[in-house]
Amino acid sequence: MTGPEPENPPTPSPAVLVLAQPVTRAEVARLCERLAALARRAGPGPVTVDVGGVGRPDLAVVEALARLRLTAARLGRGIQLRNARAELRRLLAWTGLDEALTAPAALGHLGPEPGGEAEQREEALGVQEGVEPGDPAP
Repeated sequence: MTGPEPENPPTPSPAVLVLAQPVTRAEVARLCERLAALARRAGPGPVTVDVGGVGRPDLAVVEALARLRLTAARLGRGIQLRNARAELRRLLAWTGLDEALTAPAALGHLGPEPGGEAEQREEALGVQEGVEPGDPAP
């Protein structure tokens, strides 16, 4: 005699966050909270941000997408844009964020990019460089 077959656990659905116009700077924190909640409930992989409802994109949309990317990266996820119109893609390219927002996240990596240089320390106040005889004047 055999018992009932075990049920398969439901497969988590992919995380999709839909942005609609207008996206304001005041909404960014709420959008990041929504993305985090979606990412925690969803299956593995990047979070999809559907930007098809964003009419005319502006810098507030770019800021929101950059902050959403950071939120996803802190959770070990990336984001992928869906339904991005040419105008938004051009704005992302103009700001230099097109690759950062569409490239896969480096899981668990939020430090400087590989190959980047660490910031140089500023000199302590009150310390002056010595001048050698024959050095040109600054």
